[in-house]
Amino acid sequence: METLASATLTLYQQLAEDLSLAISRGTLPPGSRLPSVRRTAESRRLSLNTVVAAYRVLEDRGLIEARPQSGYYVRSRLPLPARRTAQAAGPARGTDGAVLDLIGASLKAQQTPGYIDMALACPRGGEFYPGAKLARLMGQLLRKNPGLVSTYALPPGSERLRTQIARRGLELGMALQPDDIILTHGCMEALQLALRAVTRHGDTVGIESPTYFNLLPLFASLGLKAVEIPTDPQQGLSLDALELLLAEGRLNALIAMPNVHNPLGCTMSLENKKRLAALVNRYRVPLIEDALYAELQFADSLQPAVKAFDRDGWVIVCASYTKTLAPDFRVGWLEGGRFTESIRKLKFATSIAEPLVLSETLGLFLESGGYDHHLRALKRRYAVHVDKVRSLIADHFPAGTRATRPSGGFLLWVELPEQCDTVALFHAAITERISISPGPLYSPSGRYRNALRLSCCQPLDERYLTALARVGELATQLAGG
Repeated sequence: METLASATLTLYQQLAEDLSLAISRGTLPPGSRLPSVRRTAESRRLSLNTVVAAYRVLEDRGLIEARPQSGYYVRSRLPLPARRTAQAAGPARGTDGAVLDLIGASLKAQQTPGYIDMALACPRGGEFYPGAKLARLMGQLLRKNPGLVSTYALPPGSERLRTQIARRGLELGMALQPDDIILTHGCMEALQLALRAVTRHGDTVGIESPTYFNLLPLFASLGLKAVEIPTDPQQGLSLDALELLLAEGRLNALIAMPNVHNPLGCTMSLENKKRLAALVNRYRVPLIEDALYAELQFADSLQPAVKAFDRDGWVIVCASYTKTLAPDFRVGWLEGGRFTESIRKLKFATSIAEPLVLSETLGLFLESGGYDHHLRALKRRYAVHVDKVRSLIADHFPAGTRATRPSGGFLLWVELPEQCDTVALFHAAITERISISPGPLYSPSGRYRNALRLSCCQPLDERYLTALARVGELATQLAGG
């Protein structure tokens, strides 16, 4: 006689096999949402525990994934980039002129009307921003205090916004004080001020490799040299390579994106973040932590910033609201640790303060609780977009292509077969009015010639999907397919 336990085992295994077959046949394509546990239980006349057990089997097989507050989805069949073996950091060097020229060509293409832009990491379209709500708040603010537009903004800027930034910092494990927060003109000014405060012309700064491409012209303008530190697509910055550099006294500063890295999308483990904070405190080398995408982590509970483990003020944290709320407001911020006063003076000497109307509007929106609701919806949308684009890459790009599965945000790092030169692919795509972002942009020495970054922060309409398929065709031709 069959026992209850064995019957249950048979039921969840059978359900798992049925769903696995539907996935393999394409009935449930990559990126599609599975019916909820409750709905499946009702339609199959099974217990909730049986359905949960079946879904866990499919998760263990790598066929589906759970998304916070959204449900279960079929995973893309596109493989992840290979783990990077232990490597030494590169030599200190300035940015190659060819890389700067390529950055210029890429930016020019992105600004040309009529191009389909898959390169720029700037969300486009009303669905990504609460524009109408911000407009109403600004209108209310100006009706109550019309004198704001005829008043010079002075440091330290909006207390309301600085208070809300400090409050939100708790979500990332940071105990920030409003009086220590400096408002900036976007995250780029925050990064520039931080670099100017902790380095001098000719100094050497450690960077992740690949890194955020706009750091490279910034370094060139400040006369800084960069050391590329190996960065794994899944684990992030190599702390072993970093520790060797620090022990040898080769770095004057370090810049890193431990949460939702640009361009890799990875998030460092909690253990590694603690180790990173301990290293920069032990060797007394400032870390500039770029937290621009930290709030776009897909997980419900945000992983903390490295700043949360900073003991003696050697971590400077920078971020902005350009990617999530209001790109044209260009409101960013930083907390400078032991360098706060130096940065405050630099800010005053360069741009004095941020517009009070814009800062107060953002502060009101954060204060109202509207940001949390907006952020939850935004993260769900990006998770769907990323998975859909991964699926399309699997369909249209050459055999052997790999792509990251980011922990948040809207960027994919795509690695093509070795023989496929993405600089050539960039120029081929430009002739068809499609802009992509080739891998050498993300390295001062021009590495990653078989990689590219794709952004998924625009409506995935027919125009975008057709262009992505065409890029895949061009890549296949370059790969000899």
